[in-house]
Amino acid sequence: MMDSAVSADPEVQRQLDRLSRLAPVVDGLGLERISILLGRLGHPERSLPPVLHVAGTNGKGSTCAFLRAAIEAAGLTAHVYTSPHLVRFNERIRLSGRLIDDPALAAYLGETLDAAADMELSFFEATTAAAFLAFARTPADALVLEVGLGGRLDATNVVEAPLVCAIAQLGLDHAAFLGDRLEQIAAEKAGIAKARVPLVTQHYPARVAEQVARAAAAADAPWLPRGSRWDATLRSGRIHYVDARGELDLPAPRLPGAHQATNAALAVAMLRHQDVLAIPDSALKAAMGWTDWPARLQLLAPGPLRSRLPAGAELWLDGAHNPSAARVVADFFRGRLPPGRPFHIVLGLLSNRDVSGLLRPFRGRAIMLHPVPVPGHDHHSPEAFAAAAREAGFSAMPATGVEGALDWIGRHTDREHPPVVLILGSLYLAGDALRRNDQLPN
Repeated sequence: MMDSAVSADPEVQRQLDRLSRLAPVVDGLGLERISILLGRLGHPERSLPPVLHVAGTNGKGSTCAFLRAAIEAAGLTAHVYTSPHLVRFNERIRLSGRLIDDPALAAYLGETLDAAADMELSFFEATTAAAFLAFARTPADALVLEVGLGGRLDATNVVEAPLVCAIAQLGLDHAAFLGDRLEQIAAEKAGIAKARVPLVTQHYPARVAEQVARAAAAADAPWLPRGSRWDATLRSGRIHYVDARGELDLPAPRLPGAHQATNAALAVAMLRHQDVLAIPDSALKAAMGWTDWPARLQLLAPGPLRSRLPAGAELWLDGAHNPSAARVVADFFRGRLPPGRPFHIVLGLLSNRDVSGLLRPFRGRAIMLHPVPVPGHDHHSPEAFAAAAREAGFSAMPATGVEGALDWIGRHTDREHPPVVLILGSLYLAGDALRRNDQLPN
């Protein structure tokens, strides 16, 4: 799978241009190529700090953000590897609490690409190898490692002995690589299980849980599912968590949406089922308020995009691009919007994404949809998207871009009833919106 990135730093851009010229990988996912490359680089994956490895369809990035916040609240340092980036490639690699700087990024990418000069390699494999170089050469107490795609054959799965592994929420996504049934996807995600390493998971339907149990048993990994070995409930604005070590009463996360309590609880369970990092209860409580994760039900601050809407309007951003993620977003706004308040969704999806699946959770609502392009990527055309939306019973007005959609909303708004506007869909669209609103992740 190809990705894209640009940088204002000339040397970083030179290395990113080299990344973009990598030969397409014809046989998809696998660990052979990155294993060869890491061998040429001196096997940095064998010199990493204790690794917390997180897979899942939805929620794995937020879980990683909660892990980082808790580790840092305990006075420790954490590397973090996530993907994709929203605005700058540097967001993928956080070294001991800070985004990697441009000189270091250029150097690690250059060293990696030099070693891979004669190889057929994917964008993600190369960037993962460069990240492992950076993590191995920079001191930290832990590494929070997010799976890129799937798990079993994901480039991050070369780590042989993580401290703890986890699987967040499961849903249908990347069917061409992972299959079109939840059971297949569960088996692939559970492929990160390792011998004698706790595998902490959410609660899944029986047929899905069976696949996870089978993979854990095959790897000789202790399986710790929610609802059995640990549990958590959100009541009266508090997370009530329990496991064999006892009970915890935690504040609800600052991040909007009830689903974030689910992600936070998974992070808590991971940290409570390892014995290398000392994470006191006070740090777990602090993490609920410290955690930040851009483009996930993010209320945008005043900026160039927000200024296109009338006073009193709200502008939200979420990178939901599959049906299960869209359902979470729809539930959030169903509980938030008072009757009669105008609701607009500005949305764009890559061409390989399911339009009808994304729209389904919003049916039955009074919503005006504004399909837009996803800059720099193959996407559903706004006109075709609008036609599909109208067939599904929505009102739809395509636009040439986010600014154009917001301007239309601003012109057609009753100033006495300012709207709620949601920018939704591809994470590439979300990153473009953050850039246009002068809100760079840091």
